[in-house]
Amino acid sequence: MNTQALAVLHHHLLTALATPPAETRRLFHGRGRRWPGLEQLTVDWLQGVVLVSLFKEPQAEEQATLRQLLEDLAASPTWTQSGATALALQHRYLPDSDVQWLTGAPVEQCTLIESGLRYRIDLGRKQNNGLFLDMRYGRDWVRANAQGKQVLNLFAYTCGFSVAAIAGGAEHVVNLDMSRAALTRGRENHHLNGHDLGKVSFLGHDLFKSWAKVTRSGPYDLVIIDPPSFQKGSFLLTKDYQRVLRRLPELLTPRGVVLACMNDPALGPEYLVEELHREAPGLRFVERLENPPEFADIDPQSGLKALVFHRD
Repeated sequence: MNTQALAVLHHHLLTALATPPAETRRLFHGRGRRWPGLEQLTVDWLQGVVLVSLFKEPQAEEQATLRQLLEDLAASPTWTQSGATALALQHRYLPDSDVQWLTGAPVEQCTLIESGLRYRIDLGRKQNNGLFLDMRYGRDWVRANAQGKQVLNLFAYTCGFSVAAIAGGAEHVVNLDMSRAALTRGRENHHLNGHDLGKVSFLGHDLFKSWAKVTRSGPYDLVIIDPPSFQKGSFLLTKDYQRVLRRLPELLTPRGVVLACMNDPALGPEYLVEELHREAPGLRFVERLENPPEFADIDPQSGLKALVFHRD
């Protein structure tokens, strides 16, 4: 993160804030490796809160220069005209993901708007705030394809896909996640959007110990699989994804659809296509959803993979 790289960041942020997004968006995606020296830095627009995230500890001098750049940004006319209300620096490389508020009052929670839907997130308390912004097109796709469907949302987290499905007219959504706290936030997200919770179920269980509960509510017209790449003690992508895929034939209706997601930069989309062909040969690969343009990566195979499969 040298002086030249920081100058690039400063120019990029001034340009982005000159016409701030109406909804939440990523403003700068250094992790796409398109800007040398900024590979471990991202900047998000969270309805007026500007969140700068560091994924690797910089040298003390670099960090001091970065803070000065951000403070200068917050004092600029462009910042004032953008309507930004607070600026935070999150140290994602630390166990508690410490957040420093550089300007504006600290914000513990805020409500984001994405495609007209509302999601509550946490700031300054967790590594992940509750909504993965790179999955925006995935949620849009679910909303556009959920009408009248029975939906299973595996590894549901805070139920972003569920909110999108109900907004798109889904008949019922079953959300499953080990974290009951995440599912509680999922209920809040549905409440924020005025949804009928009679159409939504929340199962706070370990998937691999709860197949009976999952199948009991099936079969499903749409199954969404969006697991973590690694979760200590519960999920290893290269071992456990297959255990989910081989269950798909018993979970799906005769013309069911699967949205299978993966965000491991070391594995390309062909990994999922090959694994699903082997474990559930009755399903056909249809398409890979595009990623939002603000998440452009120097290697498109390294970014988020969201793949659609149809049962024929």
